[in-house]
Order: sequence, then structure tokens, then C-alpha cells
Amino acid sequence: MFRLASRDRALRSGLKCAPRRFESAVPGKSCESSEPRVPYTELKIGVPKETWSNERRVALVPSSVEVLKKHGWNVRVEYDAGTGAKFRNRDYETAGAEIVSKENAFASDVILKVRHPVPNEVPLFKNGSTLVSFLYPASNQDLIKKLAEKHMSAFAMDCIPRISRAQVFDALSSMSNVSGYRAVIEAANYYPRFFAGQITAAGKLPPAKVFVIGGGVAGLAAIAQAKNMGAIVRAFDTRSAVKEQVESLGAQFLTVSIEEEGTTSSGYSKEMSKEFIEAEMELFSKQLKDVDIVITTALIPGKPAPILILKDHIESMKPGSVVVDLAAEAGGNIETTRVGEIYTYKDVVHIGLTDLPSKLPSQSSSLYSNNISKFLLTIGSDKKFWINLEDEVVRGSIILKSGELMWPPPPPKKVEVPKTNKEIVKKEETVAVNHFSKHMKDSLAISTGLGSLLIFGAVSPNHHFSMMASTFSLASIAGYYTVWDVTPALHSPLMSVTNAVSGITAVGGLLLMGGSYYPSNAVQGLAASAALLSFVNVFGGFVVTRRMLQMFKRPGDPPEYNALYLIPASVFFGGYSWGVINGLSEIHNFAALGSSLCCIGAIASLSSQKTARFGNNLGIIGVSGGIISTLGYIAPSTEVLTQMITCTALGGAIGTSIAKRIQITDLPQLVAGFHSLVGLAAVLTCLATYMNDFSTFATDPTANVIKTALFLGTSIGGITFSGSLIAYGKLQGVLSSAPLLLPGRHAINAGLLVGNLASMAYFYIDPSLFGGLASLSSATAFSAALGLSLTSSIGGADMPVVITVLNSYSGWALCAEGFMLNNNLMTIVGALIGSSGAILSYIMCKNVLWRGQI
Repeated sequence: MFRLASRDRALRSGLKCAPRRFESAVPGKSCESSEPRVPYTELKIGVPKETWSNERRVALVPSSVEVLKKHGWNVRVEYDAGTGAKFRNRDYETAGAEIVSKENAFASDVILKVRHPVPNEVPLFKNGSTLVSFLYPASNQDLIKKLAEKHMSAFAMDCIPRISRAQVFDALSSMSNVSGYRAVIEAANYYPRFFAGQITAAGKLPPAKVFVIGGGVAGLAAIAQAKNMGAIVRAFDTRSAVKEQVESLGAQFLTVSIEEEGTTSSGYSKEMSKEFIEAEMELFSKQLKDVDIVITTALIPGKPAPILILKDHIESMKPGSVVVDLAAEAGGNIETTRVGEIYTYKDVVHIGLTDLPSKLPSQSSSLYSNNISKFLLTIGSDKKFWINLEDEVVRGSIILKSGELMWPPPPPKKVEVPKTNKEIVKKEETVAVNHFSKHMKDSLAISTGLGSLLIFGAVSPNHHFSMMASTFSLASIAGYYTVWDVTPALHSPLMSVTNAVSGITAVGGLLLMGGSYYPSNAVQGLAASAALLSFVNVFGGFVVTRRMLQMFKRPGDPPEYNALYLIPASVFFGGYSWGVINGLSEIHNFAALGSSLCCIGAIASLSSQKTARFGNNLGIIGVSGGIISTLGYIAPSTEVLTQMITCTALGGAIGTSIAKRIQITDLPQLVAGFHSLVGLAAVLTCLATYMNDFSTFATDPTANVIKTALFLGTSIGGITFSGSLIAYGKLQGVLSSAPLLLPGRHAINAGLLVGNLASMAYFYIDPSLFGGLASLSSATAFSAALGLSLTSSIGGADMPVVITVLNSYSGWALCAEGFMLNNNLMTIVGALIGSSGAILSYIMCKNVLWRGQI
């Protein structure tokens, strides 16, 4: 029944443009060869001033002009086009644009607008030019015909398909977000009381009660703003999937007694049954007698906005109440709404404005400019403008191509519907199962595993390696079973806490640190750098995890007593310190075991909403215990201990500062940024270990094991470092989110892999220090280049999955460090991170990439 009010203008005629995946214009024929490609440097972009009544937005802001200029475009802006949005002519000129007349702006090759052209603007367009704007082709067919007569190409920002890659171009959602926010501000302006409750000397003032109908982009924005202003917020939507989003913002999600799902395959809401509507009306009647402010955002695809709030409901509201109808332009959800007006009926203020985004022109223009400029840069490639109809975003949004009508787009390709459980069961009943084949596969798998263990036993250099391999195997099994039941909403916090725990790479740096108050040689310098980088990741990682979990906190959640976890921490650290003072040598091993178990418990606890915050506390205890037990084991001098504390404090301060200051929406990419430090720390530790232990390799029977671990740690760390930086860049918007599909990329990747293997072979052949360092350095370069190439070829929408894969890589790098330093703590935690990260990657691939069809 409901649809986002933010999407209202896309359906003004009742028809929506929400294609998914499209075929090319001519089946079986590529458009690339015939379409002319014009360099950006030969084209002019025109930005006219918007002429609609009360429209103060502008299609392009100065910051976007700078971006387009860097790509080679020539930008022309009409005089005073941005003044309504508070962007001056000189701001555009500073950014590189040319200020021109209205006629010259319209005479450009590509024209960018917010609203669709009015009739007297059509003659100003140059024949054969391109228009990008909100167009609503279903309700503006006469306009489309006039543009076609001028042989124009036209793209509708309201018809951009709803796919992951196109989210950054989604201007409808951007404008909805503004509308939802502004709706609360407008309501507060007319509401005669405080929004937030207060306790004063004159008595207690209750908070306002806000009821939001519709949980789309506009509805969620309204909920968030109302909560931020201290109101009690309730929300209703026919789509059950909205409940979790509403509750995560701190609002109460209301339901009716009848169970009926309102989601359609396109993601919009549908019209509900008569029985459901009756139950819904009963709910609304009850709520409107109690609430102070109502905000409605409901639309039905293909029909006028449904009337949800009746005249009787309005008359039952308290005097001074306010209602905001974000669906006013489509007829309104409230029976007493007047389109485009603010008036009072029965002492209830009605706000039926249709230009809410223009009430915040600077913000709306900035968002829209970001959408339209990035969309423009996807029309073509290699700094050349050409219309590729095989691009699903271009094909979905194009209305005219050189005067030829291209809308509506072809229907989506038919996708085979997955068989239902009943069909699968029926097939299993009719098809005989080959039990022999099944048991033979199981038998061969077990045989391979047991045989491999015996092979490792045959080549094991000593008892210590065998015990370390046992520890590694058991920890890997523990990690394997840790995250299978993780809630999808906790994927990001789980990645974050795993990343923080992987900062246990600091242990490797601490074990190699030395000198005095500062490092005295290259080994100690590399070790101190590795420890510093690791501590940035540890402190920042746990702060990021805590901030992520705070997003899911609801008013009704039980109280948290985080301070109580100082008790087990004090028992652990105090008891260990007592044991060290009294010379209990085995207490180091058991302290490391305790830290490892805490890390296992932390990752396991992040799989559930109920135990997630407990898991973050447990992770802090685990990593802290690991660091303290390492310091107790190596017993550094006062000077070296001061150096270690300095690295810890400096790294912690940097990590905490960054994690606290970053915007909440940037936390996922910050995880990737921090994670790159883990990879770099692993590389530095491996180089330092090789230089430190080189003199023992000639006589040590475990030299080949150590050298193998060194090389693997270096290679995996290099991939993790560069891959994480690319993931951060794509999520942050610093790099293009589009996949970088280089010609011959598979051959390039294969060459880098061969180069790595050649470096490894030379590492074993050349026994000299210089040869070994050269091999490790080349391995670092090859692996970093491989990480860059592999990650760049993946789209930005899939970066969360990439981060989990890199998380797993860092675990295996940590394992390699554990083997080369003979450290149980690093091996256990590394195996835990590696195996749990691999399983989480599989889960996310199944849910995100393969749509759960495996």
C-alpha cells in the first residue's frame, strides 16, 4: 500500500520507472561499435536557472563543477542560476565555470536541470543536444514529443533503475531524505509546544508524540530527525522488512492484528486487502487521538495517493496538533489536505507543501548535483561521451536517443525462478539418491585430511612445530563454527571487532622491539613501527565497533553495566601480575590461553544482537590480556618498556581520535582503512624477523618452516594492505566505485602470481641476507600490486564482501607470524580470524552476491 513519498514525483502519472536489469536496444548486437564517441573537452555543459515557482535549487554546485572540469568538461552556468541555493556567480567562476546568458546555457551540448523544461524553454534547446533532468515521462508525454522533434537525447533522473551500482545516482532518494527531514522542521515550527520533554521548576513537560506513516527513505529521515529532537516516535508500514530499520532508529513500530505482507518484487509497497485496510483505519483512529504530529509518506504505484487519515480522524486530534502530508502532490494521504497550502482545520495545522526540498536549497542542490554529475560521468568512458545502451543504468534512464523514443525500457531478462522447498522435496522423493557416491566422496575427503596430517607429521622439524600445528587446527575449527548464525545486521560490527582483534599483530612488534628509549637499529625500528600501526587499529577498531552497536540500541533495551567488566579484567590482569612477580613461569602460557579464549568469545558474541556489546567488552579484555602477557613474558628494561608504552599510547590516541571524529555513515569504510594497517604491520614484522633471525638459519632445523611463514606473512600482508586501501577508497568515494576492468587483467594477475612464486623460489635458493631481503621486498611489491588489481576490478557495492575476505587474509598472516615467532597467542587468534572470516565471506556472498540461491 505504501511507497516512499520521496519517490512521489516519479509516479505523478501513476507509472513508475524502476527497471532492474535490461537488454540492449538491439538484441544480440553491441552498441559500442556504432555509437560515436566525443571527447569531454569538445563538449559544453549548460546549467540554466530553474524557473518553476518557488524552485530555488540548481542542478550543479561549484564543487561538482570542479570535478567535471578535471575530467575535461567545459561548464557554462546561467547568470544567477545558483543564487537561490546560496551559490554565487564568482563561486562558479572560481571552480572553472563560465557565467553566460540563459540562451547560451540552453544552447550547450548537454543541459543539466532539476525540474523538467517548461514550454517556453523547449525552443531554446540546440538540435541534437542532450538533457538530463527529472522528466516523469509518463505524465509529460507532450514535452517528450517536443524534445523528440528537436532530435534530442534525454535522460530522466527519476527513471534510474533501483540497483546497487545506481545508488549514488539516486536523486529521488536524495530529495526524499531532505523532504523527510524538512517535514519535521515544518511541523515543529507550527507545533505550539516543546518537542523534547523537560523537567523545570514549574513542572514536568512531556515530549511530543510523532506518528510517521510509511517507512521508506522519507519516513526514516523523519523518524531520525524527530528522535534527534527528543520526541516519542511511532511508525507504521505494511512492509515487515521496515520494522528493523524503524526500531534501529529508536522508534516504536506499530502493527495490526491481520498478517499481510505489503512488499512487492520491485521493493515498493502494494495496495492491501479490504480487511487489512479496515484494521489499519482502526489503528490510525486510536493513534491520532493520542499523538501530536502526524507525517504521512504513502503512495501506491499506478494510482493516486491513498486516503489514510479521514476527516473524522482529524477532528479527533488534540487542539494544536500538526499534520504533514508528503504525498500531497499525488492527492494526499489526508482527506483534509490542500495541495501546496498550509492552513488550519478544526485547530489542526495542515501542511501540504510540495516543494520541501526547495526549503533547503543549498543541501538539496548539493545532493542532487552529486547525483547528476556522477551519473553524467557514467554515460561513456575514457573521458569520452557516448550512449552505451548495454549499460543497464543508461538503458533504464534514457527517454530519447537522438529523437527516438526509448522509454519505457525493454522488460527485464527472464530469470529462472528458484524452485520452492516443496518442489525440491518432491524431486528428492522421485529421484533415487546414489548413496555409494555420497559416501565415497565423504570417505575420500576424510582420507585426504588424515593423509595430509601424516605428511605434515613426516616433515615436521620438531615437537614445537607439531604442537603449534595442533593449536592451529583446533583454533581453525573453533573459528569455523563461530559465525554461522550471525544476524545480517551485525555483519559490519562483526567485521569491525574481528579487525580490532587482528591488531594482536602488535605482539609480533613487541617481541622484536629493543634498544633504549628509542630503536637503535633497523630491526627495532621496523618492530616499533609495526606495533604503533597495530595499536592504531586495536584502539580505533574497538571504538568503531562500539559506535556501530550504539546504532542498534533501542529505548526498551535492558540497561548495560559495562563498568562491571572491569572486575574480570582486574582479576585477570592482577592475577597474572601476581604470578609474574612470584616467578610462576607457566602463567605466561595460561594468560595467553585466557586472552585467546576471550577473543574467541568476542567474535562468537558478535553473532547475536543480545550478546554483541558483551562481545566487544570481551574482545577488549582479550587483546589487552594478550599485550600484557607478552610484556610480562619478555620482561623489557625500563627504557624499552617506556618505548613500548609510548607506541601504545600514541597509536591508541591516533586510532581513538579518528574513530570518534568520523561520521557514523563512514564507519564501514573506516574498518577497511584501519585494516590496511594490519597488513602493513604484518609485512614490517616479517621483514624485522628475517633480519633478526638470519644468523640462525644456517644451523636451525626449523629454518625452512620459519622462512615459509615469513614469506607467506609478507605476501598475505601485502595483499591485505593494498586491497584494504582500495576498498576504503571506493566506499569513501575517493575512488570510482565502478569496476576497473583493465585489458588483459587476468594475464596481469597471473603474471603477478608467477612473480611471487619466483620470489619465493629465490628466497630458498639464495642464502644471503641481501638475497633474502630482495625476495621479501619483491614479494611485497608483487602481492601489493595483486591486491590492488584484484580489488579494483570489483564494484563498490561489493566492497563489504571484499573486506571480510581481506579480514580472513589478515588472520592467516597472523598465523604465519605465530609460526615464525613460535607464539601460541598469535596462532590461535590468527586461525580464529582466518576461518571465521572465510565463513562470514561465504555467508555474505550467499546473501548479497548469489541472492541466497546456493
